[in-house]
Amino acid sequence: MGGVDKGLQPLRGKPMVEHVLARLSPQVDEIIINANQNAATYAKFGRRIVGDDIGGFAGPLAGLHAGLKAAANPLVVTVPCDSPFLPADLVSRLHAELRDNQIAVAKTGQQAHPVFALVKKDLLENLEAFLTGGGRKIDAWYSSLRYVEVPFDDEADAFRNINTLEELKRE
Repeated sequence: MGGVDKGLQPLRGKPMVEHVLARLSPQVDEIIINANQNAATYAKFGRRIVGDDIGGFAGPLAGLHAGLKAAANPLVVTVPCDSPFLPADLVSRLHAELRDNQIAVAKTGQQAHPVFALVKKDLLENLEAFLTGGGRKIDAWYSSLRYVEVPFDDEADAFRNINTLEELKRE
């Protein structure tokens, strides 16, 4: 999107992050927003804001790392701010399949959606070691753990993300 903050871009009269918060809030006890820019603007949504602790823009895993460090709960769900249509039952479905696994990841068809996941907080040290060792690929980290892919074929459009201003205008 040309360097603009995706979560703050308007969709149907509200910032995309507001759509995500509306979908996620009824599903969880706590929401932490990972933001490395515009923290004051994100703070207006009444949620705790945390930035990445891992330097060098480590991507979504750095955000998950920050969230795991800040979370009070033993399970943390992660969703991106540019996917405003996430399922209303995302957390319950991921949780139902987590069982003895460390991570439950949403999947539609043959496509896993690794940034839509339920993660056990006790993976923090493991993730920190992965990141410190230079790891950046989310699926490479998952593959070293016990994880389950949870089908959401009935809601495939829920995992669409909006990457361009043109896509945003079409919504």
